[in-house]
Amino acid sequence: MADHFPTVGVEEEYFLVDASQRTVAAAAPLVLARARPALGDLVSGEASAYQVEGKTPPCRTLDGLRDELRRVRGALVAAAAREGLRPVASGTPLLGMRTPVPLNGDPHYLPQFEMYRSLYDTFAFCGLHVHVQVPDRETAVLVGNHLRPWLPVLVALSANSPFWEERDSGYCSWRTLGSARWPVAGPPPYFSSATHYDALAVSLQEAGATRGERSLYWDVRPCAHLPTVEIRAMDVPATVEEAAVLAVLVRALVVRALERVRGGDPGPAMEEALLRAAYWRCARDGLGGQGLDPRTNRLVPVAHQVRRLVEHVRPVLEEHHELPRVRAVLRHLLTHGGGAERQRAVHARGGSLRDVVDDLAARTAAGRTPDASHRPRLPGTERTAAN
Repeated sequence: MADHFPTVGVEEEYFLVDASQRTVAAAAPLVLARARPALGDLVSGEASAYQVEGKTPPCRTLDGLRDELRRVRGALVAAAAREGLRPVASGTPLLGMRTPVPLNGDPHYLPQFEMYRSLYDTFAFCGLHVHVQVPDRETAVLVGNHLRPWLPVLVALSANSPFWEERDSGYCSWRTLGSARWPVAGPPPYFSSATHYDALAVSLQEAGATRGERSLYWDVRPCAHLPTVEIRAMDVPATVEEAAVLAVLVRALVVRALERVRGGDPGPAMEEALLRAAYWRCARDGLGGQGLDPRTNRLVPVAHQVRRLVEHVRPVLEEHHELPRVRAVLRHLLTHGGGAERQRAVHARGGSLRDVVDDLAARTAAGRTPDASHRPRLPGTERTAAN
């Protein structure tokens, strides 16, 4: 915890698509072999052979994180191109997914394939996982309690998976719904201590619902192999800038939670049923919808919740000179739409998912902030957190 400010690292998952057909390609082993000389252990496979994962080292600044994300994406783009492929940052595949999904042969996953069986048949989802440094496991668990009420807002901000099985799902983040089918996934329970967490983890393993701590897929968890708390609620964003800004926004939430944990506050015990309902609303409607205010249990515009989030973490962002960049990206998202709205806008213009794949692949490679020329203005965002 040098300088009393935690580092942040990111894991991003991407689909591999055929550059000419725009369909997902079960080519992860080929791309990993080409990428590892440049990236080493900063690249790995996933359960599906359609996917690869890029990772950053721990970073202290927003600029440093953005540069690392660009480096990792750039190396993967180059490796994929040598196989006639392109990486695509989308929460769900758009074209060509077959079921059952072709699985990775990694021995790490084999016991889980046996345990979860047909749950893996359609498991092809790409997320953004943010690791924030914490001093110990007890702190990580209690920090998770403070993050729970904010997770639905992070779902809405990152929603980038409206299409599933080559049609519009009606949701902004279908990944959130698809991932929730696992026995231990989605919003985490409230924990009184690390001992409570560990006891439940043991009971779940004894019940045959997990293969150990690393298969606890809650959206906030203490990392089993790193001194971090891991936040897993978000779809992978199309652009580097959005990914970096969401990561430092999450870090700021963790810093505020650390302050409260050190003051003896174990966190608000939001009812799990209400939290799941809030997830569902934000996954369905995204930034243009309404979410459940955890203070009142009433529906309010998600844009208002984003404004509350920014005000909550403003001291942290200001202290570390991140507030202007965070506000600029959030203003753009709230005014012109996030990933789901962009995918739908591209599809509406040409009626082709091939166009959506091309747009996503270009944004994944360039990391550019999307232009606003064709983005619909979301309702209720004239005065937002970013103003």
